[in-house]
Amino acid sequence: MEINVKRQQGDFLVDAAFRGADSGVTALYGPSGAGKTSIVNMVAGLMRPDAGRIAVNGHCLFDSDQGIDLPPERRRIGYVFQDGRLLPHLSVRSNLTYGMRRTPPERRFVNLDAVVDLLGIGHLLDRRPAKLSGGEKQRVAIGRALLTSPAMLLMDEPLASLDASRKSEVMPFISRLSREFAIPILYVSHALDEILNLANHMVVLEKGGVLAHGRLEELLARPDLHSRLGPDDSGSVISTTVEVPQDASGLTHLGFGDCILKVAPIEAPAGTPVRVRVPARHVAIALAPPDQTSFQNVFAGQVDEILDNHAYFVDVRLNIGAALWARITRQSFQELDLKAGQPVFALIKSVAVSLGSGREEQ
Repeated sequence: MEINVKRQQGDFLVDAAFRGADSGVTALYGPSGAGKTSIVNMVAGLMRPDAGRIAVNGHCLFDSDQGIDLPPERRRIGYVFQDGRLLPHLSVRSNLTYGMRRTPPERRFVNLDAVVDLLGIGHLLDRRPAKLSGGEKQRVAIGRALLTSPAMLLMDEPLASLDASRKSEVMPFISRLSREFAIPILYVSHALDEILNLANHMVVLEKGGVLAHGRLEELLARPDLHSRLGPDDSGSVISTTVEVPQDASGLTHLGFGDCILKVAPIEAPAGTPVRVRVPARHVAIALAPPDQTSFQNVFAGQVDEILDNHAYFVDVRLNIGAALWARITRQSFQELDLKAGQPVFALIKSVAVSLGSGREEQ
């Protein structure tokens, strides 16, 4: 996807240009007021840019220089809103088929049975929206958008109104549809845990502009973006593979490089790719291997980079076969007298594991 848009909205200017993936999930991340919803509304044709170009899979939707501005109904865009926006007087089945009926038969590549099976909503087909939970409503809304056989899906904070358990209910279905239907998804969120579970690429927005865009793992490892993620979200993302689904102690072994990370058991066979997020505040540093410790994961490495930009803590990037950020107190940093190139040991307290089927704290 190619998005290059400019629009003045009162005192607020959206001026954003980036290329997203033609498959998988591209996340628009940023605080409230960053311009995320304005961008997806321009892609959908609900809001007109003052200038720019929008193209999906090589198909131009808007180009101010060439005078192209396709109306929403010709853009083949499926849109999932935060509140679902189901038609209250229709059953779930009728809500699902509402969009499908508006798509010419020759352009349909998604069928009702496949969507019902994918989203696990067969038992809901005869219910009205008022009888659905928040998570069920969003699954139906996703199904309705999918049944338009879109060239692209837009999701504007579809989980924002749900509690943690309902989010965990819906996220696996979003992950599955991005894989099984190979439809590019532009996903809006200010919640990094959702993005970790769902996205392959990320666009970081601030005040209407693009700070950075690229692969998720690369962006989350960039020190210049740590301040945008906040004190609780800074950390590292490591791509691993299940080596041992369950050892004698019941732990799952995840491999990366020559290292093995032990985590609480996860339901995945050997060879399954697993994305692991390690919060920087959950990494401790030692100068010698600890003799007795409750830490299951201790890795030898070295100090690669030191960021001393905060009053009370210091960020240290370690190389343990993968980049690993640690956030330690200034007092600890001074006592350890850390320097670039110094050999150390990293002790990992906890991680967040993503199989594309929910987030699990370990």
